[in-house]
Amino acid sequence: MAALPPLPPSWALDLSTQPPRPAKSSSIPDPPGFSAASSSKSKSTQSSTTSAKPNPRDPQMLVKKAYEVALAPAKQLPMTFIMMYMSGSTLQIFTIMTVFMAFKNPLVGLLSTFSAFERFETEETRGKLVLVRALYVLMQLVGLGLGVWKVNQMGLLPTTRSDWLAWETARTPLERAIPAF
Repeated sequence: MAALPPLPPSWALDLSTQPPRPAKSSSIPDPPGFSAASSSKSKSTQSSTTSAKPNPRDPQMLVKKAYEVALAPAKQLPMTFIMMYMSGSTLQIFTIMTVFMAFKNPLVGLLSTFSAFERFETEETRGKLVLVRALYVLMQLVGLGLGVWKVNQMGLLPTTRSDWLAWETARTPLERAIPAF
């Protein structure tokens, strides 16, 4: 006859049960939009009631959050600059990866400008979001400028006359001097 498997230890059974809820302290107020009565209801009764509607979205708060999203690329610029400065100007794998990321991140940001601000767009905020998007695009262009600066520091941009020697034509001399023996 086969032996029955042993029962799990008591601590394992205790993990599967919910701990008791602590008593509510009356000295701490509920956060805005939260009521203890609605949290104690079950999900089935909560979904059937329509009295607990969420507050409409505040346009000023949406614009503030949109400005936070627009300024997020500017917060990355100091770290990108430090990484580029510290990586040096020689062609190494770390420098190449840093330059690649300096170009990739702003380009992806520019291509996703409208999708980045979709969640903030309402009838009241539509006019204000134009300036926010312009600020976002400006911050992305500053990031691209940082990448161009690094490529120039590495000597990869053709900015001197010697970089264009392949397209130079030889001058035709006005006189020739033939040395005598």
